[in-house]
Amino acid sequence: MSREPLSQKEIEDRLRELPGWAFEDDRIFRTYRLSSHFAASALVSHIAVVQDELNHHSDLTLGYNTVRVSVNTHDAADSVTEADFALAERVESLAPAHGAA
Repeated sequence: MSREPLSQKEIEDRLRELPGWAFEDDRIFRTYRLSSHFAASALVSHIAVVQDELNHHSDLTLGYNTVRVSVNTHDAADSVTEADFALAERVESLAPAHGAA
């Protein structure tokens, strides 16, 4: 998986495939709302497992019933790369199982 920085157009094109995700400050991010703090905590735990599998880690912010995922690639000058989108897609596949909206 490429860790070369993506162009602004490539980022915009990829974001069209990930509703709810946005780009700001050289990062892609999304906030999920869940039914409870427990559900949000469980989603964070599952995201952590995926991050270890991919050897690519995001910033996770846990609120009472929210989880914010924010990611870029540090070893690509803090730019957005394919690795960030691969992680975002995996998170998207996990979120429905936790009732995330």
